[in-house]
Amino acid sequence: MKNKQALGALAMDLKRVALGYFRGSTEMADKFFIEALKRREEIDGNTLKPYLRKLLHDMESISKNEGKKAADEALFYSTLFQNAATIIS
Repeated sequence: MKNKQALGALAMDLKRVALGYFRGSTEMADKFFIEALKRREEIDGNTLKPYLRKLLHDMESISKNEGKKAADEALFYSTLFQNAATIIS
C-alpha cells in the first residue's frame, strides 16, 4: 500500500515536471523534479518488479534534457509509474 501511494505521488510530481518544461517554466520543473527524487526515496524497491526498479534509477536522465524532450520524458515516466500504481495491490 505504501508503494502504491508513493508511486502515484511520484507520477504526479513527474507530470508537474512535464508541464513545467512544456510551458517553459524550468524553475518550476526543476523544483518538482527535486521533489520527485525525494519521493523516489520513499519507495521500497525490494518489493517492486525489476523493470520498475530500473525505471526509478533511470528517471534521473530527465534532467539531462531540456525543453520539449525533457517534458516528453517526464510524461513518459509519469505514465509508467501511474500505471504501476494502479496494478499494485
